[in-house]
Amino acid sequence: MQKAFSFFCGIIFGSLVGATLALLLTPSSGQEIRSEIQNRYIEVRDEVERAAEARRAELEQQLAALRRPAKPQA
Repeated sequence: MQKAFSFFCGIIFGSLVGATLALLLTPSSGQEIRSEIQNRYIEVRDEVERAAEARRAELEQQLAALRRPAKPQA
């Protein structure tokens, strides 16, 4: 579990560093960069919301299965 968490943190950190460098080295105007950042933020937010909804549905199904009474063994 610790390895997966470390890997995930590495991906996040690497993405942030890469995005920052891309913004600093891109020959675009400030308005274009702000627009791109806003669009990317909206895309990421929507993706996170979809993933959270899917995980919630999965967990609700698991909870419902755990709440069902156990069948008596013959």
